[in-house]
Amino acid sequence: MSVPLTLLGLLEREPSHGYDLKRDYDTFFGRGKPLSFGQVYATLGRLARDGKVVISDVEPGEGPDRKRYVITDVGATEVDAWLAEPVEPEPHLQTVLFAKVVLSLMLGRSAEDYLDMQRSAHLRRMQQLTEVKRAGNLVDAMLADHGLFHLEADLHWIETTVARLGALTKEVQR
Repeated sequence: MSVPLTLLGLLEREPSHGYDLKRDYDTFFGRGKPLSFGQVYATLGRLARDGKVVISDVEPGEGPDRKRYVITDVGATEVDAWLAEPVEPEPHLQTVLFAKVVLSLMLGRSAEDYLDMQRSAHLRRMQQLTEVKRAGNLVDAMLADHGLFHLEADLHWIETTVARLGALTKEVQR
């Protein structure tokens, strides 16, 4: 997730204070990993330095003055380019899951036991995401679907790997 570009996109929607940007980011994009205020304001500072946002209003607040940030043409052009660019399809060829299976086999440990534990962990997480999907709004459901589809792919890989453990053991123990 590109925090600077996401904040720019939120600013293109409407000029906002840092507090509002954090709230909107956390609501739509920060599930389980909200932004800290420090990260929001540091990012806004860099965006201002780079000419992508400007401060339009400064209002007194209970603490520091509240600054309203506005996207510039440079920032809007960057958001346009980012939104038009497809995300690089990542096949995740360097995963921890794969490394643990191969190392287990190399070290003479049970990769099948590890894969059984991992399958159980995946299924528990899928149950949690299914509950989020059932109880949440459309944004929650879409995020849960994204996670569920990735977990389903992992489960398919786990089943395929269990079926190939004998051959894989010979391959990695050479």
